[in-house]
Amino acid sequence: MKKSYLTLFAALVLLAACEKPEPTPVPKPQPVVEEPELYTLKPLSEMSLKEKVGQMFCIAPESVASATTYVTAPYSEFKEGFEKYPCGGFILLAGNIKNPQQIQQFNRYLHELGNYPFICVDEEGGSVARIANNSNFNVMKYSSMGAVGATGDKRNAFNAGTTIGDYLNRYRFDIDLAPVADVNTNPENIVIGNRSFGSDPSLVAEMVGEFLTGLKGAKVEGCLKHFPGHGDTKADSHYGYAETLKTWEEISACEMIPFRRGIEKGVKLIMTAHISAPNVTGSSVPSTLSPLMLTDKLRGELGYKGLIITDAMGMGAITLEYGPGDATLEAIRAGADIILAPENYEAAFDAVLAAISSGTIPLSRIEESAARVLDLKRDILRSRGMLKE
Repeated sequence: MKKSYLTLFAALVLLAACEKPEPTPVPKPQPVVEEPELYTLKPLSEMSLKEKVGQMFCIAPESVASATTYVTAPYSEFKEGFEKYPCGGFILLAGNIKNPQQIQQFNRYLHELGNYPFICVDEEGGSVARIANNSNFNVMKYSSMGAVGATGDKRNAFNAGTTIGDYLNRYRFDIDLAPVADVNTNPENIVIGNRSFGSDPSLVAEMVGEFLTGLKGAKVEGCLKHFPGHGDTKADSHYGYAETLKTWEEISACEMIPFRRGIEKGVKLIMTAHISAPNVTGSSVPSTLSPLMLTDKLRGELGYKGLIITDAMGMGAITLEYGPGDATLEAIRAGADIILAPENYEAAFDAVLAAISSGTIPLSRIEESAARVLDLKRDILRSRGMLKE
């Protein structure tokens, strides 16, 4: 009997072992790899006249939509407005930026409007920082670039450029309208102050160069501002006339040192200042509208080959003296490649079309700037592996 029970028990154990299913292996989670969006750039030779003219404008999104901000305007309105008045790029201000999800979606939509409009933002670090000063974004905040400069360690400027560039790239921005290359030499200055790295031009040059390198490593283009230097003025060009009384020799010995360093570093955008320099130009014309300043000095003497972008053309130093059409045409004649945020985009655009039609501005002048803009877009897309060749 004992042997029979043992035999029966063994059989049951064997049967249970045979019926027990093998455990299903759990697949290891695979990292999600997002393929980069690919964009095609239309060659200049295949662009319409309006598309060529549009490359010379960088505008706020609401300039091509009937609504005032991203909040109330359906995306379809942007597409319709963009088709009538195409542009080369967009600048986003605080009112256009809500939170990380919104800005990533919105920027992606803007990029897809046609011929990859670049997207730029003022993200200097400190008081002028559209992302960092928005409480919905969890990013590194800097008290000011003046504080960075006060450390005397250029590595801190490099780290700032890298940090800011990393999150701008993540949120689909192409260009940071920074760093401020102004030398803060006038204690009565009410617009630059600690936005500048400091009052020593050599120190500012070191910091500017490293900040640009940090941005570039993060695949974001930087922009030196504000040529020929807003640091020695008293007035604020946002609200009206501002001037520097320095001679070109004095400017060369101070304000130009950071700009020269940026040019050596290969900066691709330099922003003009709406300040007058009567002891250089012999007039009260803002530097933005001066061929002597932009063509003779910046391109000729300094040897700059990149894009010249104006400061916002809706600022008081321009609008109190010039209409949007006249201001745009004068800036183009002076040598500007990109007109930033004109007071009235449609009026400015139509003025350029009329000037081409009448022959007062040759089409070749427009094509020269449009080609530079397309080269910049190509460089940005290639650096990110997003250009469909």
